[in-house]
Amino acid sequence: MPLLQLNGINKSFPGVRALNNINLTLHAGEIHALLGENGAGKSTLMKILSGIYQPDSGEICIHDKTHQFANYRQAIAAGVGIIFQEFSLIPGLNAVENIFLNREQRTPLGLMDRRAMRARTQELLARLRVDLDPDIAVSHLSVAQQQFVEIAKALALDAQILILDEPTATLTPGEAEHLFQVMRDLQQQGVGMLFISHHLEEIFAVCDTITVLRDGGYVGTTPVSESSTDQLVKMMVGRQVEQNFPEKLPLPQAELPILDVKVQRHRQGPEDHFQVWPGEILGFAGLVGSGRTETACAMLGAQDCWQKQVRLAGEPLRLRSPADALEKGIGLLPENRKTEGLVLPFSVARNITLNRHATRHGFLHHAREREVVRDLIRKVGVKTPSEDQEVNTLSGGNQQKVVIARWLNNDCKVLIFDEPTRGIDVGAKAEIYQLMQQLTRKGIAIIVISSELPEIIGLCHRVLVFRDGHIAQELTDEAINAETIMLHATGNAS
Repeated sequence: MPLLQLNGINKSFPGVRALNNINLTLHAGEIHALLGENGAGKSTLMKILSGIYQPDSGEICIHDKTHQFANYRQAIAAGVGIIFQEFSLIPGLNAVENIFLNREQRTPLGLMDRRAMRARTQELLARLRVDLDPDIAVSHLSVAQQQFVEIAKALALDAQILILDEPTATLTPGEAEHLFQVMRDLQQQGVGMLFISHHLEEIFAVCDTITVLRDGGYVGTTPVSESSTDQLVKMMVGRQVEQNFPEKLPLPQAELPILDVKVQRHRQGPEDHFQVWPGEILGFAGLVGSGRTETACAMLGAQDCWQKQVRLAGEPLRLRSPADALEKGIGLLPENRKTEGLVLPFSVARNITLNRHATRHGFLHHAREREVVRDLIRKVGVKTPSEDQEVNTLSGGNQQKVVIARWLNNDCKVLIFDEPTRGIDVGAKAEIYQLMQQLTRKGIAIIVISSELPEIIGLCHRVLVFRDGHIAQELTDEAINAETIMLHATGNAS
């Protein structure tokens, strides 16, 4: 008997058919991958299974019993646990308090049994092979540790079905491997898992079965042992996707760098100096915590630093905040586009024009603004039913394009892409890469901060490798390769 069956699931939103007759079967002790481009319907299907959305039609069967979940609590009671991309922990509470929130254990006298809850928490963490202090606030834990607290919280609720939505997006390779080992342990204990990831190598490393969705429809289910990367990509996008990066364009001749930066983040630390040229893609590489994003944010005024000098096309700038940087033509596409780059309840149009409106004689010019928005949507290739669509209904790749459109609306000369394709499927990645190349053809300079070495190697004319908070090495030409980058990033270069 299957642990879970989803039969004929349908779901529509205004102007969008999100799911069309989806079927899926999960067995106990199975790790089942759910693949598809952004917008394919993966997250919508998982939200239906976890009671966050209700289907228009179709049925959910767990242990051959049909369920209709009106809310998340009912799904939890049926044994469904979900680990969201954005954690649902309360930062100020510790692991014990988060795991037992609203379901605290009591003594026979009705008092809170902290000893029992702490012992149960330690038991769950030991089951996950995680060593952390359960008494410190989760805000002081690493991202990986927070994720294991989320899993422990689901297991404390006796989850038999565990949904992991992009669980490795912010993990180091070592942390991801630990997670995979935990998944294998849970598999041996009979837990069924639905695993969503855009990294196909992870699917082959840990999953048993793959179901592919495309444009809200069911494409097929296949054993991992009978699958190949090319086959899965073709199933996901319905076409053959060129896996190679676009050919690097030669840099145009320029007398001055478009951006010249000197940053000393700490009083006792060294000064970092870098330049970016018109039409160049400059890479910031390094391990997580190496100072890549921090240096960019210090330059923009988003983080404090001891001292800095920033010149744009030779002109000295005083950047006290990202708003100052944007006014001068430097835009940041932040790592977390949902919380820092977009206003999710706003429409596509309102997000694009958030920082700059079309006016005439000092008054808002609605007709002209519509023309500008539609032109930018066309130029960057946002797939949306209309410019009035709420941006939270778009896929991750299209949300990223909306952020790019906003900065183009501000005539940015320099764009900083922080983890530009995190959580974006293979087809959307190719579109983002092509769009970046189109921008450089217009003389726009791009800084790419990325943890994906193929992205750094395939896109960038030059690469700055960060280590211990500072620039450790500049690489060009043939030196831009995975081995050399990692040697400098880890401090093992001779």
